[in-house]
Formats: sequence, C-alpha cells, structure tokens
Amino acid sequence: MVSVLQNVAIDCADAYELARFWSEVTGCPLHPEDKPGDPEIDVMLPEGPLLHFNQVPEPKTVKNRVHLCLRPKTSREEEVQRLLSLGAVLVADRREPDGAGWAVLTDPEGNEFCVLRGESDRAAVSS
Repeated sequence: MVSVLQNVAIDCADAYELARFWSEVTGCPLHPEDKPGDPEIDVMLPEGPLLHFNQVPEPKTVKNRVHLCLRPKTSREEEVQRLLSLGAVLVADRREPDGAGWAVLTDPEGNEFCVLRGESDRAAVSS
C-alpha cells in the first residue's frame, strides 16, 4: 500500500487573496466553487496535486521547511520580473554569472519559493 499526494497545503492569513496570487503565478484557475471569505481555497493545477490554501489565525514566523520551485516556460529573469509585478518579493539571489542557480522570492504572505532556470535559459547553456 502507498499514499497518494492529494494537495500541497499552504497556511495563510487570507486564503482567497493568496490563492489568487498563486492562480496568477501558475495561470491555473481557482476551484469554481471557491469565493472570497472562504477559509479554504484550491488552485486547480492541470496535473498532480492541488495547491490548497488554508486560513489559520497564527502568522508565519520562520523559514519554510517545504517550498515550491518553479521552472518558467520563459527565461528565469522574465519570470522573476513578472512575479515581482504580481506582488512577490526577492529575498535571496542565488543566480550565478554562468546562468546556474535560482532566485528566492516570497509570496505576499512571506512564504518562500524559488524560480529556477527557464527552458530558454537551459537551452542556451546546452548549445
């Protein structure tokens, strides 16, 4: 017997607003029955588990032990700029001069996530 991963749960202060941010990040819709004020909201990813946002009373206090890593379809630099325009914040720049590395950002509630090299970045290095 094995377990199947159902969702990735993210505790937050405002489930709807944070889910809207991640809906914009991923280009995936919110669950059609979810609405502002709901304490639990899902982002419907096309494959794999859901992103599940669960409203909790306590604030985030330390670094995430689990985080999301994004591989953009565009370049890493273009995606970082797009995410910053959506409300993300750059907190650590781990990008290397040779194109390796990643950028560490936070979502509007301070949850860390990484942006890896995009498909175009990886293609440029392998040619």
